[in-house]
Amino acid sequence: MRNDLFLKSDVAKNLYDAVRDLPIVDYHCHLSPKEILEDREFPDIAQIWLGGDHYKWRLMRACGVPEALITGDAAPREKFRAWAACLETAMGNPLYVWSHMELSMFFGIEDTLTAESADDIFDRANAYIREHHLSPRKLMLQSHVELVATTDDPADSLEYHKEIAKEKNFPVRVVPSFRTDAALNICRANYRDYALHLGEVCSFSVETLDDLKTALSKRLDFFCENGCRVSDIGIEGFPKKDKSCDAAETFKKALKGKTIPENEFRNFLFEMYVYLAHEYKAHNVTMQLHLNVKRNACTRLFEAVGPDAGGDCVGDPIPEHEVAALLDAMDRRDSLPHTILYTLEPSMYMALATTAGSFKGVVPGAAWWFCDHKRGMEEQLNIMAETGHLGQFTGMLTDSRSFLSYARHDYFRRVLCNRVAEELMDGTFLSEKAALKLLTDLCVENSRKLFSE
Repeated sequence: MRNDLFLKSDVAKNLYDAVRDLPIVDYHCHLSPKEILEDREFPDIAQIWLGGDHYKWRLMRACGVPEALITGDAAPREKFRAWAACLETAMGNPLYVWSHMELSMFFGIEDTLTAESADDIFDRANAYIREHHLSPRKLMLQSHVELVATTDDPADSLEYHKEIAKEKNFPVRVVPSFRTDAALNICRANYRDYALHLGEVCSFSVETLDDLKTALSKRLDFFCENGCRVSDIGIEGFPKKDKSCDAAETFKKALKGKTIPENEFRNFLFEMYVYLAHEYKAHNVTMQLHLNVKRNACTRLFEAVGPDAGGDCVGDPIPEHEVAALLDAMDRRDSLPHTILYTLEPSMYMALATTAGSFKGVVPGAAWWFCDHKRGMEEQLNIMAETGHLGQFTGMLTDSRSFLSYARHDYFRRVLCNRVAEELMDGTFLSEKAALKLLTDLCVENSRKLFSE
């Protein structure tokens, strides 16, 4: 890719040169701690790129690629050819830019990936992998990664995190995040099985709502003992208080496998979100809320491939007063922790940014998923700057299962530097020294603060 990608002025280029090599604190990702611990050399570029990246799978389906060449048992070269043919005409999709950035940054390949060049690039990339013995840890070190926060269920043993922490020759901190989706999604058909498993981990039966709260609090203690400083949730439903509902009775219904009406589920979520917020604040854990997502929209795809396969989409907007009511309930109890709000629905940017600004310690999150591109980033940055204090933004994350996704931090830094440069050149931001501090904070320092002791 061009060295001046997104950098439209000498001012932008100078700012970028000052921050391009800063360390990366990836405070929300879906990397496998098991893969980091085992650190096995990758067999080929198809495995690195296509082995579990549902972003790419989704684009390939949109391009009409047969599933056998996406998640099926086709040969790696065939899958790579299919990806190259798809990418060749994917103008405007951030994957087009990301993929070429990754080829350049990690393999030293500057050629354009097309159907015609696919075989040559496949062979050259694989030769580079073999020569340099590319593995998860090598890619992380090459990207100047300082810390990653993986996404972990409360019932997880954290065995891989513990083993990684013991190693003295690997400087990257790998810490867990407390991801409560499975624990709170009581509408799932197999929720009873999850509750039994959680109870086994905690050495007592989870039969009541109080049991669930106690179990989650106990597991949060354990997570924090192992470096956890962030929590997360990204289920479809949004909490809403309903005085006609009893959350404890709703939980009993779930354990019996009964159908849970939407209003009862949302009331249950309200009870649990407020409870967990209190626990997070007591433990100095940042609460991340991922909003407006519709999971597994295509039933046949879900049944054939499973979750996290590229079948999710943007969910419906959430009324702003419901978001404010949830945060206010936490705040009135003095139980509102540092909170990051993400949305997949761009129409909610302004509402979330201004709602966040009404509560101390609540900030909008990075442009997420389908909004994670140049235009989406710029829109997020503009709204955060215009309605609040941009300097409180926590910065970029990968939200990815790929060890090559650190190119996205470089993508973000380019967009950010160009935006700040525009303000300097327009005379609406007057201090280059302040600009450099702002950039450093947004590139690494603010995310570092999440994990300070």
